[in-house]
Amino acid sequence: MQFRFDATVVKVNIADRTTLLTAVARRFVARDGFALATINLDHLVKLRTSPAFRSTYALQDFVVADGNPIVWLSHLARHPVQLIPGSEMVIPLVRLAVQYSRRVALIGTTETALRTAASALERKIPGLQVALTIAPSMGFDPHGPEAKAILARLAAADIGLCVLALPTGMQEELAALGRSLTPHTGFANFGAGLDFLAGNQTRAPRWMRALALEWLWRAMTNPRRMLPRYAACFAILPGQIVAALKLR
Repeated sequence: MQFRFDATVVKVNIADRTTLLTAVARRFVARDGFALATINLDHLVKLRTSPAFRSTYALQDFVVADGNPIVWLSHLARHPVQLIPGSEMVIPLVRLAVQYSRRVALIGTTETALRTAASALERKIPGLQVALTIAPSMGFDPHGPEAKAILARLAAADIGLCVLALPTGMQEELAALGRSLTPHTGFANFGAGLDFLAGNQTRAPRWMRALALEWLWRAMTNPRRMLPRYAACFAILPGQIVAALKLR
C-alpha cells in the first residue's frame, strides 16, 4: 500500500505482525538499527501539508498501518495490510529485544510515566531491565544539542531498541537523526504507547476497538484536542479513497 504526495511516495512496507517481528529480529541479530513508523490518517494530513515531514518519513525503514482507515484503504487498493497499532507492539518488540540480548531504552512523556512504564514492562517480561529512561525537556528540538546528547547516551549504553513516546513529527525526526548517529539502535515511534502502559492514558474498551471505534473513545475523552484532528482526517478521506481505487 502506498500514498503519493507530490514527488514523495510513502509505502506501508510491512504488511503484518509476523513480517514486522521477523524483520526486527534480523536487525537485532545483525546489530543493525532501524526506524519504525506507524502511519495513520493524522500522519497523512501532515504528509500532505509538510515537506519536512515527508522527508522524515522517507528515512523510516519500516512503516506499518496504525489505523483502521489505512487498512480499509489498503483493501480498496487491493494491496491489503494488517492493522498493527503501535500501542500493542511495545511489549512484543521489547520481548524480542530481550530474546536477542539487546538493551532497551524508553524516551518521551515524563520521568514519572517512564519509570512506571519501565516497571510495568519489567513485570511482564522476564529478564528485562530497562537500561535508560529519558524525558526530554519542554520545547525539545529533535535536531538540537539535547537530541544529539540523548543519542550519544543511547550509543554509549549500546541500546538495541529505543521506544519513543513523543509527539507526531518530533519522534520520527529523532528516529531519523538516530539512524545516522546511532546506527545500531532500533527506534520504534509509538506515541502514546508508553502512557498506556504507565496508566496515564486509557485505551478504548475492547468492544470499541473490535468495532473500529477507538477514535470515538479518544474524541470523547479528549474532545478539545482530538475533534479538530479528526475533522482534518475525515476531510482528506474522499481524496484518499479515490487514490486507493486508482491503485487497483
